[in-house]
Amino acid sequence: MGARVNLQSRRALLKQFAPQYHGATSAQKGALLDTFVQATGYHRRYGMWLLNHAEDVLHAPAYKRASHYGPNVQQALFLAWHAANRICAKRLMPFLPTLIEALERHEHLQLTAECRSQLLSMSAATADRLLRSQRKLGVRGLSTTRAGTLLKQQIPIRTFEEWKEIRPGFQEADLVAHCGADIECGYLYTLTLTDVATGWTECLPLLYRSQEAVLAALRRARTLFPFPILGIDTDNGGEFINEVLIAYCEQEQITFTRGRPYLKNDQCFVEQKNGAIVRQVIGYDRLVGEHTYRQLTELYRALRLYVNCFQPSMKLLSKQREGKKVRYVYDPAKTPLQRLLLSGVLPAQKQQELFEVAQALDPIRLFIQLEQLQQAVFRCAVNCSPVISPIPSAPIRVFSVDDCTVGKLPEERSVTDPAAGLQTLYREQERRKQVLGWRRTYKDPFEGEWEQILSWLVANPERSSGGIFRELQRLSPGRYHPLQIRTLQRGMRKIRAHPARKRLRSSGKRK
Repeated sequence: MGARVNLQSRRALLKQFAPQYHGATSAQKGALLDTFVQATGYHRRYGMWLLNHAEDVLHAPAYKRASHYGPNVQQALFLAWHAANRICAKRLMPFLPTLIEALERHEHLQLTAECRSQLLSMSAATADRLLRSQRKLGVRGLSTTRAGTLLKQQIPIRTFEEWKEIRPGFQEADLVAHCGADIECGYLYTLTLTDVATGWTECLPLLYRSQEAVLAALRRARTLFPFPILGIDTDNGGEFINEVLIAYCEQEQITFTRGRPYLKNDQCFVEQKNGAIVRQVIGYDRLVGEHTYRQLTELYRALRLYVNCFQPSMKLLSKQREGKKVRYVYDPAKTPLQRLLLSGVLPAQKQQELFEVAQALDPIRLFIQLEQLQQAVFRCAVNCSPVISPIPSAPIRVFSVDDCTVGKLPEERSVTDPAAGLQTLYREQERRKQVLGWRRTYKDPFEGEWEQILSWLVANPERSSGGIFRELQRLSPGRYHPLQIRTLQRGMRKIRAHPARKRLRSSGKRK
């Protein structure tokens, strides 16, 4: 019993028993001592000494060990920790020599030989103790994954125990919904792709969730990764399990696998990045509209450099079972760029290019610009689920690589949204005829409503078919039954895929 009582409880029992013990008879002292020893777990002779010297024990000054690390060492640790986006000490300390060198190279830090020696010899536990007061708990998001079709029977399953890849190129992919606290209506998504071997991560925003949007983002991601994509592993959502993505992977000779339903651990690598990168930087706000989509694109342009060059991670090497305990063995923390250079899969010229980019980047200035882009995305967030996207009130803030490599802090740099202007009624009608002029070979349940649907998509491109269908049901009660949503989905897919529709979307983009 005594072994489960903490020190504070034992001191409280000592404070309670000591006055009674001092005024008791010999027989009463024996009974009190028995009770005290049984309650605290102390040895009988030690319990007797405590009761006789309670005043000295309870009023003794607290012992405080003098700090071994001076203020200069602690300030340098805090600066490096903030520059690394407040990661845990087990990831920070192996990467600290490289980070300190970069901070000194860009004149953010000046250390004496003694301070540098103390800082680099500090243990991860000591660093965590010094940084403990800064830790905060996060919040959780909502799941928007919907099961795919029966095509998943054609895609082999790959569990988390089967990931033994040491060659870069095999990716895990997942979608993150920026829906806030409500999954109704339309909102933006983020496609996260993580390389299993190196941890290299690319994030791309999506205006809406569809197989065409995911395929376009995957093609874009292949140009961002410094190595070819050899395989992708996804969950069972319909945006991944479809004929379009399967045919593309077969054509490009990309291995396509999936995890088991309702087991997120099968996609543990990308799920970890969803929380450590997307949710930590973007948060859980609701993001809607093309203006927010463009701002989110600029944020991810900066984030990919910061995460892959300055965010170290640890990889699990083995699990050792010792009785009832399982001991996890990790390798020293390395950044995705360091793991990629050590893999030896890149040509010498490509390795030199990546190394020069990392040497030229200033982590402090990159982090400052990243925070500015993050605040620009926060200003685009909405607190409800509107039917129409909010009108952008500020220009797009654009990421500049030059501001992260020169000796000045990032300046305000933006691209003003071009004025929409007033188009003639004839030109607008001609465009709508082009977009909606596909041939109907069946009775159209949405006849007369496609003009309204098109205007909704022009004003709010990320709107989902479910949100539009519920809006039509509200405007025309009793007209539509649930099975007709498939017709609406096919029509919206044709609208979004039409070249004229793409011109409508790109008319407000940066020139």
